[in-house]
Amino acid sequence: MIATVATIAPTQEKLLRARAASSKLALLSSEEKNALLHAIADALEAQQDSILEANHRDLERSGLEGAMRDRLLLNPERIKDVSRGVREVAVLADPIGETLAQWTKLNGIKIRKVRVPLGVIGIIYESRPNVTVDTAVLALKTGNAIVLRGGKEAALSNQRLVEVMNGVAGVPEGAIELLDSNTRETVHELIKARGLVDVIIPRGGAGLITFVTENSAVPVIETGAGNCHVFVDASADFEMADRIVINAKTQRPSVCNAAEKLLVHEKVAAEYIPRIVKKLTDAGVEVRGDHAVRSLSKDIPVGTTTEQEWYEEYLRLCIAVAVVADVQDAVTHINKYSTKHSDSIVTADEANARKFLRGVDSAAVYWNASTRFTDGGEFGFGAEMGVSTQKLHCRGPFALPELTSSKYEIIGTGQVR
Repeated sequence: MIATVATIAPTQEKLLRARAASSKLALLSSEEKNALLHAIADALEAQQDSILEANHRDLERSGLEGAMRDRLLLNPERIKDVSRGVREVAVLADPIGETLAQWTKLNGIKIRKVRVPLGVIGIIYESRPNVTVDTAVLALKTGNAIVLRGGKEAALSNQRLVEVMNGVAGVPEGAIELLDSNTRETVHELIKARGLVDVIIPRGGAGLITFVTENSAVPVIETGAGNCHVFVDASADFEMADRIVINAKTQRPSVCNAAEKLLVHEKVAAEYIPRIVKKLTDAGVEVRGDHAVRSLSKDIPVGTTTEQEWYEEYLRLCIAVAVVADVQDAVTHINKYSTKHSDSIVTADEANARKFLRGVDSAAVYWNASTRFTDGGEFGFGAEMGVSTQKLHCRGPFALPELTSSKYEIIGTGQVR
């Protein structure tokens, strides 16, 4: 017996609506989808006051402080940035319908491989309201329905943002669904919804990501925590290294592409470590280090590190520093302890740079640049669904093309086998 809507649990009802919406979204033209995105951007700006009011209520009840409170915060400038990001996605090329390959067999059958939407995307994330909009518009652009399960601290902000987006004329019912964030049961329901949801994307801390990847019955695109490294090689320009290290650590310490570890070549350690430790300390960063670093830091206090800390993503103004023998030692250290997210070398030696770029097994590897560029917007994607640290389907910041699958269209003239 088929259950009526009245007897279906709230999450199940939303998933069924999303599945129904995915069929309608797949038929929208690029022009129709782009028009919806421009209308969403306009609506977000027009409804700014109500969005900020909801966000203010979230902030008041959250109890969050420092970097975590900053992740939750919305203000007029951030609303403007979010809306600008929506418009940037609207002008990007639509991957749906793109011909990936085509050929004709000797028997005259024509075969074409084309991009199609994934269907229904489930995303589980923490208290960053901008993710609600970024991921929803990427899903709409690619003809996918999306089911959002945000953090409870941002519940009112997310609810209002989803209401504004769903209020745009032409957005199919069920295209953007928001699950209850006040109970963990909705996470379990979402990751077990095989057949209704096509892919799950977890965004957040290591605990959340590990839980989802280990328990989901739905395929997962794993977005990784960011235990990111900067390696200052023997030939590094110290002024450049200072800029990169300080930016990578302090510009926004609570995000996954912030540097958490600093490695310094032993040939320049005596000169560079006292210099950078002072600059980091002056910038409000807690510095920890191995024995060599502590002995070289002179009169500046440096905390000790445990073995487990080298694996840790601090997500705050804290960095651990180690001395390494050479570029190969740096590569070995990074491949052992990193989360395979983003790692950078500062060097004037091209051979060492190439060895680092090829040897470090991370989604994004840098030469003379800050790890803070690992971001969909900075890569020119308009926005991002996340930063994947796995190797199958997609890796690094991913957006429109990675939200598609493919199918084959075969055209014949009556051929039989």
